[in-house]
Amino acid sequence: MTTITLGPEGTLSHEMAMKLGCTDIRFVPTIHGIITAVARGEGDGIAPIENSQAGGVGETLDGLSRYPVYITAEMYMSIHHHLAALVPLEQIEVIYAHPQTHEQCSDLLESWQIPVMHTSSNAASALEIRRNNRAGAIIPALASSVYKIPIILRHVENNHTNITRFVRLSRTPVPTAGGGKSSVLIDPSTDRAGLLHDLLDAFASRKINLSRIESRPSKRGIRNYVLFLDYTWTPEAKEALDELRALATVKELGCYRKIEVP
Repeated sequence: MTTITLGPEGTLSHEMAMKLGCTDIRFVPTIHGIITAVARGEGDGIAPIENSQAGGVGETLDGLSRYPVYITAEMYMSIHHHLAALVPLEQIEVIYAHPQTHEQCSDLLESWQIPVMHTSSNAASALEIRRNNRAGAIIPALASSVYKIPIILRHVENNHTNITRFVRLSRTPVPTAGGGKSSVLIDPSTDRAGLLHDLLDAFASRKINLSRIESRPSKRGIRNYVLFLDYTWTPEAKEALDELRALATVKELGCYRKIEVP
C-alpha cells in the first residue's frame, strides 16, 4: 500500500511514516494534496491534525470536511524544532519556517527580530537555505540530516513537551468495533440560542466522553461554523448521532484506535 505524506523528504510527516514502517512512500507538497490523493484511491495518507501548542491543523480539518476520506488510526509524536543555518545566528538575514512551526517556536523567533518567511513544509524550509546561504530555517533533525544543513541551535520550540497528533487517512473507514475513538463533523442547520448546548447534550446525556471540540469556518460566510468532535466510542454513540441529525448535518469521520510509535 502506498503511503502519501507531506514532502519533500525530511518532514515530520515523513518521520512519522518511517516510524510506522512504511516503505512505499509518496511525497506531495501540501496537506490538501495528501487528502485529494487519498480521495482518488491512490493510497493511504499520513497528516498532522493537531499540535499541543498550536492547536488544530486547519488544512487537515478542512480537507476532512470537503472530501470522502476517513480517519483510520491516530499516532502521537514528540516534536523538537532546531535552528539550522550555514552561518552564525548574528549573520542570518531571514528565517524560513512552516506556519505551524513558527507558532510552536514563536518565543525565540520574536526575540531574534529576524524576518520570518513561511513555507509549505519543514523540508521546504531547509531547501530555502540552499537558495540563500544567509538564511536560517526552523526544521526537525531529520531534515537537517537529509539536506546536510548543520543545526546551530537545538530545541527552539516554546515548550519541550511539544506533541503533534497525526492521523492515517483512508478512503474506506475501518469497521466500528468496541472501544476506540471516533470523530465527527457537525454542520448546524440553524443559528439560535441554546443550539450548542443541545448538540453537546446528545453526548452528555448518554455519558459519552468528548475529548475534543473545535470550530472551523464553514466557508459560507461570517459567523457560520462547523464543529469537529472527538469522542470515546460507546454503543450509545449511534443514538447520539441520530439525535444530532435532527439539528445538523452530520459527517462521521471514522472510528479508530491509537497506534503506539517508537
